[in-house]
This record gives sequence, structure tokens and C-alpha cells, in this order.
Amino acid sequence: MKKGFFFALLALLMMSCGGNERLLTSATGSIYECIVVGNGTSREIVAQTMGGDMYGLPQMESYFTVTQVTTAQFDDFLKSTRNVLLLDVNPQKYTLVKVLKSRDLWSKPQAVIRIQAPSEEELIQYWESNGESVREWFVREELARQIRFYRANTNKDARAILNKQGYDLLIPEDFILVESKKVQAESGDSVDVIWCCNNKGPMRKDVLVYSYPYTAQEQFSNESIIAMRNEVLGQLVTAQVPGSHMGTEFKHFPPVSRQVAALRDTIGGFYAVETRGLWKILDGEAMGGPFVSLTRLDQVNGRVVTAETFLFAAGQKKRNAIRQLEAILYTLEMPNERQR
Repeated sequence: MKKGFFFALLALLMMSCGGNERLLTSATGSIYECIVVGNGTSREIVAQTMGGDMYGLPQMESYFTVTQVTTAQFDDFLKSTRNVLLLDVNPQKYTLVKVLKSRDLWSKPQAVIRIQAPSEEELIQYWESNGESVREWFVREELARQIRFYRANTNKDARAILNKQGYDLLIPEDFILVESKKVQAESGDSVDVIWCCNNKGPMRKDVLVYSYPYTAQEQFSNESIIAMRNEVLGQLVTAQVPGSHMGTEFKHFPPVSRQVAALRDTIGGFYAVETRGLWKILDGEAMGGPFVSLTRLDQVNGRVVTAETFLFAAGQKKRNAIRQLEAILYTLEMPNERQR
């Protein structure tokens, strides 16, 4: 009877998993960790790119924490790593460089890229042209995982205020609503602002959404985005010294902007301008940290919408925290996009 019970239970498990679906173990490793598997010089070159310094942090931190192993060392235990980059050089099997991307191959959640090449030279040549794009794919996989985590518990009050304006953002439940108000820009435009904060523990994390009338494409330039951030946050964020206010650091790490696409095509295929840099308190305490913003066009209401996050974590590593906050920004939705 025990034997019969065992096989019945096994059959039930297979049915509950869809019959042909595999049962995957949980991925190992922390966020933004990656294992690079391969032999020879190419592995070192790839690892240098994956572990390069990330822009917009007050101290040097890498894009990924990288572990290097040879092909022979890549055993079943290491196959469960959350981010895996395989370098497969074989002149007998391959005539051209080919890149294969997989998700949840050996564990879940997991991102895997296999680069097949007939020689080390051709693999290195490919990497020199495409290495940063490969690294970006792994970054966006991590951001997408974080977004899935945020969906479960959000601040409904903050989202309700945004919904009245026509927008949505998955603000986590552990963020409190600081204020929702209008501020006046130097241009005379009225800027709608909603500000949330998580000040628990050793880090302070802030998320804001502010919108203002769209008048010209130039509003999406780096200069215009930073000018508006300085106007809005300069009025909102102050410190203990009278007259002190938030500004942007230009001397050591000037803010940079780039055009980015949506993480998922199913939310409209939007494009946004990502701006990354450092904030600091002007005319007051020596305080600062990283910030990231996404700026989008609301075509329905004719407004520019910026979702921004900034972090204060004196003396601590900041990469993982700012990346987790950055994922919130990618959940921003416009009035003409599907609601979550």
C-alpha cells in the first residue's frame, strides 16, 4: 500500500505541474551576481565588462558581482546560479558566432546566455561590439524580476492619487505617502507631485512622480530634465540648515540621459528617457547619493511625466538598493495603457 501511495502521489504531482513541465529548483546567488563560464582569454575579457564600474554611484561598484569558472568546473551545483553567461568555443561545431538566450533553464528565476563561436578571436570580436548590450540584457532581466515582486503588495492610497491623474506606479507597500501637492515652476507651469518615502532601517529611499505640460521635444533633453528636477526637488527636499535644498551634482559625475524601451512589450512598447546621476544638498549639510529617473510623454493629457527615485545610504553599498528602486520606475503607466 505504501508503494501504491507513493506512485499515486508522484502522478498527482506530475499532473499538477502540467504533465510535461519540469520542476525547477530556486535560483542561487544574490541579485546582480553572474557566473561567467569558459576557457581562455575571452572569459577574462567578458568578465571585465560584466564587472565594470556602474555609472552614477558615489563610490565604485560593479554592474555585476562576477564569478569566473572553467567549462569543466561548471557542474550541476553551479547551474542553478541566477545569471549564467556561457562561452562555448568549438571550431568543429560552429562556423559563425551565435547567441542563444534562455530563461529558467536549470533553475527559476534564471537568465542564461550562451555565446557559440568557432574561435576565441571571433568571440572576442563579437564581445567588443556587443558586450554592453549583453550586460544590459541581464540588467533588465533583474529589473523584471523585481517588478514581479512588487506586484504583490503596493501602497493603494498613493496609487489612488496617481490614478486620479491618469497614471499608475507600483509603489511598494512599505513606502509612506509624504505629500501630494502642486508646485510652481519658474516657467509658470503648475507641476503635480506625489512623493513617497521609506525611511526604515539604515537607508532612506524616496520615489516621486511629477508631471507638467508638454510644450516641445526639447523637454526630453538632459538639460531640460535636470533643470526641472532641480526646480521641483529644490522646493520639496530641504535639510536642517535654513535655506538648504536638494540639487544635482555636476562636477564629478555629471548626470547622463539615454533613451530606453519598456521592459515588456505588453505594456505599450513605450520609450522613455532615463537620467542617472548624483544628488546633493546645496547650502547645507554634506549629504548626497544616487538618483535615477524615467521621463515619458503622456499623449492623452499633453504632459511630461517623470518618475524618480533617490537614495541616501551613508557609508553603505548602494548598487542593489538603487537597482531595486529603479525597477519601480519601469512600472509607470500612462492613461492609454492597460491597468494592472
